[in-house]
Amino acid sequence: MIMTFIDNYFEILNIVRSEINKTNSEILSAINLSPEFDPALKTFLSTNPKRIRPLISYLYTRACGKNIDDRQLSFQSAIEIIHNASLIHDDVVDESDSRRGNLSLNKQFNNKLAILCGDYLLSIALEKLNNLNQPEIIDMCADTLKNMCIGEVNQYYSKFKITSIENYLEKTAQKTAKLFQTAVLGSVILAGIEDRKSAYDFSLNFGIAFQIRDDLLNITAKNDLKPLQSDIQNGIYNAPVILGGGISNLHDGIEKTKVLLNNYIDKAQNALSNLEENEYKQALVKLLELFRYE
Repeated sequence: MIMTFIDNYFEILNIVRSEINKTNSEILSAINLSPEFDPALKTFLSTNPKRIRPLISYLYTRACGKNIDDRQLSFQSAIEIIHNASLIHDDVVDESDSRRGNLSLNKQFNNKLAILCGDYLLSIALEKLNNLNQPEIIDMCADTLKNMCIGEVNQYYSKFKITSIENYLEKTAQKTAKLFQTAVLGSVILAGIEDRKSAYDFSLNFGIAFQIRDDLLNITAKNDLKPLQSDIQNGIYNAPVILGGGISNLHDGIEKTKVLLNNYIDKAQNALSNLEENEYKQALVKLLELFRYE
């Protein structure tokens, strides 16, 4: 039987399935906004979640020979809550009708309630972070949130414009990779792992690769959760358009973007070279290969 991307992904996720399930429980148990809104919010938080950030954080921590404790579970649930808050706000900004195959919260209710819901999630995340009593992690998360906002604003003012690939990579680091980096580094700090540079390099390059692949799929792969080429239709010109020199030369842009993606996957793999060989490191390498675009 030929295994699909999803099959392979969940085979890797199952290595830390217990920790992922506990993270999911932490997220849902924190929701207590209103009887009118809670069911929709809990559905949003639990429908088709990749949990990619806690996945790579738990695998990296285990690969370094450290265990996952309750503080790490709480931290990763905060990271996922921040991520989901950003998605809710994104849907308002982008006027999106759907998210993960369902109506977006702004479409189910209205923009005002959706914004308040995203703010509510951020308050829960801040509470969880404060309870860790780790100023370094709080500072890191604050900087990440700031960069995510800067990246979103840069994208908004770049609509229907072909920018430089450097601008695209900077925006990608701000909007996406920063949160990956914070997820892994936070776990590294909590676990007492001394080598932070390898974690820094791995998570940053993984996060950039993740977004490049997502941008490629938006142009090349039809799926039920996101319309084909929706980014182009909304005036968001990502790597394939930039590297192709415009919409009319997408084929060339796609091929160049594949090379760019694979370069970042190679960088992430190289950052793992200092880790000892074990099943968790092997799982990270397999995950990276899964994201490679041939």
